[in-house]
Amino acid sequence: MDNHQEAEVGLNYSAVVFDWAGTTVDFGSFAPMGVFVELFAASGIDVSIDEARAPMGLPKRDHIKAMLDAPRIAAAWTTAHGRPAGESDIDDLYRAFLPMNEKVAAHYATLVPGAGEAVAALRAKGLKIGSTTGYTRSIMEHVLPVAAKQGYSPDNLVCSDDLPFGRPTPMGIYKCCLDLGVADARRIVKVDDTEPGIAEGVAAGCLTVGVAMSGNYVGRTVDELSALDEAEIAALRAGASDRLLAAGADHIIDTVADLPALLERLG
Repeated sequence: MDNHQEAEVGLNYSAVVFDWAGTTVDFGSFAPMGVFVELFAASGIDVSIDEARAPMGLPKRDHIKAMLDAPRIAAAWTTAHGRPAGESDIDDLYRAFLPMNEKVAAHYATLVPGAGEAVAALRAKGLKIGSTTGYTRSIMEHVLPVAAKQGYSPDNLVCSDDLPFGRPTPMGIYKCCLDLGVADARRIVKVDDTEPGIAEGVAAGCLTVGVAMSGNYVGRTVDELSALDEAEIAALRAGASDRLLAAGADHIIDTVADLPALLERLG
């Protein structure tokens, strides 16, 4: 499924920049979900997994703020605390979130099936492999060695707390340009499973590829998907694809395993 099927044909790419959870690792993007539910429960607020998933892809402090800005959660906070949530509350929740997520992130850092092979195929074509994430560097310190043991070590890593502005701004991609030695962001392919991650690539002028089935908007494990019939899978694919296309994705694939074939087709 493509937004601009012919626009990029013939353009030479120098690098692919991948997101992490839901894109290259953590099929279904599960690591932060239980943490957000537990985090808000400790403050007297019951939130659903769907509510926790809604802002996925943003830097995690911004994610917490977006949850608190959601009307139902905002009203629940006011009821529980007698006032609307303020910046100090966001800071307190964020400080509590980090060590909680650090503990669980490594347990969900299994590579998406086919990701290792896809990266090897891209490297064989001479492409550099970059990465950006909504995780902080302290969280990624737990994820990186687990991914490396599975054979995945990108050429760089840009975390949400490395720069003054994170997603959906293009700053993370600009840092990738510096790290990877790519002078023109239009020579970068940005691959992500969330709207803010796609917006990051769009803002920088990258070719953007949305990942539907392994990502946040489907939110299923491999085994859960295998238990569904084709109609159910198609509905989940369509829902995730529509969101990613609306965010500006140029192309949609099921998982990163499909990326080398897409780039071959684009020439």
